[in-house]
Amino acid sequence: MTDDPSIKAVFPPKKIPAFPAALKRENLQPVFRFHQSLPGYQATPLHCLPALARHLGIRNIYVKDESRRFGLNAFKALGATWAVAGILCAKLGRPLADTDFPALKQAASHVGDMVFVTATDGNHGRGLAWAAAQLGCRAVVYMPAGSAASRVRAIEKEGARVWVTDRNYDGAVRLAAAAARENGWHLVQDTAFEGYEQVPDWILQGYTTMAREVLEQLGDRELALPTHLFLQAGVGSMAASVLGYYANALGEACPRTVIVEPDQADCMYRSALADDGTPRKVGGELKTMMAGLACGEPNPFAWRILRDFAAGFVSCADEVAAVGMRQLARPVGGDPAIVSGESGAVGLGLACRLAADGALAGIKAQIQLDASSVLLCFSTEGDTDPDNYRAVVHGPPR
Repeated sequence: MTDDPSIKAVFPPKKIPAFPAALKRENLQPVFRFHQSLPGYQATPLHCLPALARHLGIRNIYVKDESRRFGLNAFKALGATWAVAGILCAKLGRPLADTDFPALKQAASHVGDMVFVTATDGNHGRGLAWAAAQLGCRAVVYMPAGSAASRVRAIEKEGARVWVTDRNYDGAVRLAAAAARENGWHLVQDTAFEGYEQVPDWILQGYTTMAREVLEQLGDRELALPTHLFLQAGVGSMAASVLGYYANALGEACPRTVIVEPDQADCMYRSALADDGTPRKVGGELKTMMAGLACGEPNPFAWRILRDFAAGFVSCADEVAAVGMRQLARPVGGDPAIVSGESGAVGLGLACRLAADGALAGIKAQIQLDASSVLLCFSTEGDTDPDNYRAVVHGPPR
């Protein structure tokens, strides 16, 4: 498909899609109402980049900037708060669909000491720690080897106890699950495995709030719907949440979607390449600066959504994310500057590379990215590793 070794793509034959009922808009009204009741809630910005779009030869570009979410520099609290609400409501015997944050906080004060545990590369753990603290509960967070010190400190700042392990991300997940079993803690993980499906589904539902916000923001500003959607994937929950929501809400108008991963942790790409419907795992160190995407084992539910609805899957080198980071930080024309971290910028980086590199013409043609296209990307984090962000965007210190 390409002569460029930094980017690989696969476009499997279209499947007969199974629309995920849990992501239908009418079933997600309680999620949106709950998020609106959280302290500090406001819709994050949706930026238009028309000057960059002209430069890339397409009609328009939208970027959803999740660095503003609850002051946490990433979107992950959307999933963590809804999952914690689900766990608490189940313990209290309250209907989750009718709850809001003030009522839940009051009820939580009567359940005693509750501890939530998770594994994270950074953003999810910080989101969970924040959610637990808002409700007067505790959080314990396991992190993979090599986690950035700034991400560890950010989680500890929210009141969680953090353990940096000697494992990769998937190994840290297994440690967190074991700790939950041994201590009677509540595991809040965004990947599913046998016997553990409900909490990941709640997390996936929680992420749909940012997808809904985009549709409302487009409508309020009378902007065209996107024709293309580039979504980054780790375990796949964010990508599946957004794509599943739009597939249900927009039907035939759902954007043509490309799933983007780091080449050292490209489990979705490898699953699509196998084309037998079964998710594939990636082992080893999962060494990539896109820490939030350094996951080797897909969420099976997320994989099924991506398998059924995504048009293509792209595996790319870290430099593709770096291109996106630099482009968003130093915009062309009158476009706004956006601080986007390694995992947040890779979709935009791919768009830039597709426009600039003739060796990628086959991919661009396959996804029908042309002068009529409107691209939507989700910048899911800001500069969560400030040292690396500065090095990538501004160069190493002199």
